[in-house]
Amino acid sequence: MGEPARWAGDIERRGTSQEHTMNSTMLPDDFYEKIKPRLHRRIGRELRVARRVLDIGCGSCDLVQYLARTYHQDVTGVDMSSKGFPKRSRSSTGGRVHCINKDATRLDFTRDETVDAVVTMWALHEMSHPLAILREARRVLRAGGEILIVDFPRDSLADRLWTEDYLRPGQVAEMLEEARFSHVTSRLTERGQILWAKGYRPEAQMGRVDG
Repeated sequence: MGEPARWAGDIERRGTSQEHTMNSTMLPDDFYEKIKPRLHRRIGRELRVARRVLDIGCGSCDLVQYLARTYHQDVTGVDMSSKGFPKRSRSSTGGRVHCINKDATRLDFTRDETVDAVVTMWALHEMSHPLAILREARRVLRAGGEILIVDFPRDSLADRLWTEDYLRPGQVAEMLEEARFSHVTSRLTERGQILWAKGYRPEAQMGRVDG
């Protein structure tokens, strides 16, 4: 979360080279469950300087609770289903946890430019209106705030396990650019089985209002 931001017209698409991709048939079916704790740690390190974090498509709020517990952040999770939501609103280490059962296309509980970071983990491919959600994420992010997308990519183990409509890194990068994020990067990681993309809400420029 420390990169300088630019206007959408100045986007640099960096990091598009892919890591070595392992043949998914060589991976165990529980591969994703095994790497989940490591992904939580990587996400935590990426967003560690944020004070307020929004997790879109939070599921049972596992990542929300991890960030609040480990980095003492105020984390709000949003999901269409409230199944598995925690009952406590504060972690034992002081971070605040708030999980909301809501459609993320309208984040009307959050004012403009009040969130430091937005994350979505293993959820983008399930969203019916991903571009609308990315635009809402941009609205609530402060200038210079980061969005991080972690998902299953096309042609990965996830395709074999669940056969859903997964995206390629370039497709996610294009959506982030269309939602007017800057410094967009999108690549594969974890043996090519995870899509890792991010972008930033541009800083306002002198004499120009960022809408």
